[in-house]
Amino acid sequence: MTQGVCQPMDPGFSPTVRSLLLTEAYKEGKKKKAREASRMESTAIRINNAADISVIVIYFVVVLAVGVWAMYSTNRGTVGGFFLAGRSMVWWPIGASLFASNIGSGHFVGIAGTAAAGGIAIGGYEWNALIFVVVLGWVFVPIYIKAGVVTMPEYLRKRFGGKRIQVYLSILSLILYIFTKISADIFSGAVFIQLAMGLNLYLAIIILLAITALYTITGGLAAVIYTDTLQTFIMVVGSFILMGFAFREVGGYDAFMEKYMNAVPSNITYGNSTIDSKCYTPRADSFHIFRDAVTGDLPWPGLTIGLSILTLWYWCTDQVIVQRCLSGKNMSHVKAGCVMCGYLKLLPMFIIVMPGMISRILYTDVVACAVPEICQQACGTTVGCTNIAYPKMVVELMPNGLRGLMLSVMLASLMSSLTSIFNSASTLFTMDIYTKVRKQPSEKELMLAGRAFMVVLIGISIAWVPVVQSAQSGQLFDYIQSVTSYLGPPIAAVFLLAIFCKRVNEQGAFWGLVVGLLAGLGRMISEFAYGTGSCVAPSNCPFIICGIHYLYFAIILFGISAIVILAVSFMTKPIPDVHLYRLCWSLRNSKEERIDLDADDEEEKPDERDKESVSEESEDPGCLKKAYNWFCGLDQQKGPKLSKEEEEALKKKLTDTSEVPLWRNVVNINGIILLTVAVFCHAFFA
Repeated sequence: MTQGVCQPMDPGFSPTVRSLLLTEAYKEGKKKKAREASRMESTAIRINNAADISVIVIYFVVVLAVGVWAMYSTNRGTVGGFFLAGRSMVWWPIGASLFASNIGSGHFVGIAGTAAAGGIAIGGYEWNALIFVVVLGWVFVPIYIKAGVVTMPEYLRKRFGGKRIQVYLSILSLILYIFTKISADIFSGAVFIQLAMGLNLYLAIIILLAITALYTITGGLAAVIYTDTLQTFIMVVGSFILMGFAFREVGGYDAFMEKYMNAVPSNITYGNSTIDSKCYTPRADSFHIFRDAVTGDLPWPGLTIGLSILTLWYWCTDQVIVQRCLSGKNMSHVKAGCVMCGYLKLLPMFIIVMPGMISRILYTDVVACAVPEICQQACGTTVGCTNIAYPKMVVELMPNGLRGLMLSVMLASLMSSLTSIFNSASTLFTMDIYTKVRKQPSEKELMLAGRAFMVVLIGISIAWVPVVQSAQSGQLFDYIQSVTSYLGPPIAAVFLLAIFCKRVNEQGAFWGLVVGLLAGLGRMISEFAYGTGSCVAPSNCPFIICGIHYLYFAIILFGISAIVILAVSFMTKPIPDVHLYRLCWSLRNSKEERIDLDADDEEEKPDERDKESVSEESEDPGCLKKAYNWFCGLDQQKGPKLSKEEEEALKKKLTDTSEVPLWRNVVNINGIILLTVAVFCHAFFA
């Protein structure tokens, strides 16, 4: 057996005894006993002791205290204050928030689950980001800041003109948030709470969302970034503690490598036949990042080229990530935050990937189950139970108190990711869609619209959870990456060409996005219609649709989109340079005045907002109204009206990317070190 060390029999049964009960029941054909053993497996340990509950309560009190402090100490009464934290953030909260926004509970559940099934190659996803956080800080963010934008669709509107690309990208980004990020994080967090506390999946989801929405809807980006910083600290400390317990239990790194290759479930018969060995045997290349280009589950060309396209889309053009960088007080703080995030991204290989693989060693018959009946009883889905690898180890392995800490870690990762997405999604909706419907909304109306949209977003995401639960053979992270491979590459192509090829125009960008979307949706809808199946019961999806690996499909889709963008652009009129100053790489240092393509459309009707502000100020709200306005950040403190010269000076400051030479050199050196570390890590585990 490859289970953990036997413990004395207790009323809850040790992991080994429970596993033996399950195995023996199936060997003897005693279905009833198997179901009973499985029931004990799923209900034996709950977080129901004073130590665990106390830790969780303390965690929530501290998080809410930080959120309230951020609400009290920052200006949430303006669009800039609510959505960009007043552009006053320093490097360490930016770096921590970038990391926390990226590492959601979907990572702890999804990456650990995929690692349990296929080995360390999934860690390549994390290390690929080491390169692109540098690209983000040194290449993309300076352009965005000089453009003076709040959202990524707003940048494309300034770069290309017209409104159709801005609205299109906003809607597509919101769809991606729902299908990949929000629903996957909600599901993975609920899986953990369900396993740890025995709550119904949807009840767990509702509790999570109620707490998360509270300080996101009220606090704005500043509250999100400061709570993210706290969550990052809790995540890293808690994960290191679990990693220590896991390696101690398995006997060290050498024993871990040996035992993982032997972690085969004891029951491998389905019906009257034996299951194909590839469905339950660890892969021969489990400890290599780069795998065969044809037979590999994550082929090396896909992991280097296809993944780089997805990473470019996520780290350099996604609103959730870029919005944190735009909140930085100057360019050096932005770059330092990106470098800090890069160093933190070294950790998931050791604190998530390897513990996920150890979970397969300790709980082989459950985590690596191959028989649909056993999987259904163990974790509620027939396609596999790798998604419970990390949560199960937390619940089974950690002592009282520390188990509560690890649940706090999972909640921290879930909440930090969700809060970031909620804030960025409401920014997209408010600034890029709502303002097209309401031409002259007040700032108060904009912020109320953004908060109301968060509620709608939550409802749609919950409805998508059942699809997430059954997709990609139960491997959550594969589901997330496959969907982004079908929808993300056209966006990456548009942004890359928008910045580096000034000849690209609006017609080319729009038709490139449309063609790319149609091709991506064709693959995605076909795959979900046929079903992704499982190893034991594979899908009957034709090879021409599902046979091409999703990372290879990302390369093809990026190429098609780029060709369409360039072809249409060169067949139509170019955009004059006067509209492109500081919007693309070749003109990034231009000092000349830029005339926005839609300058005429953007002129405000005279003083409408000012009139509304005056009418609001003339009313003297009562005590309840004042309390409500403060809680929701609607008590806008009106300062003196700025002169035209003062407005110009403020605008110049917000679009300034200059750096103090000393700190510029410091962050540049750290950027080079980070890139060197990225190359070394890939080479060492190649």
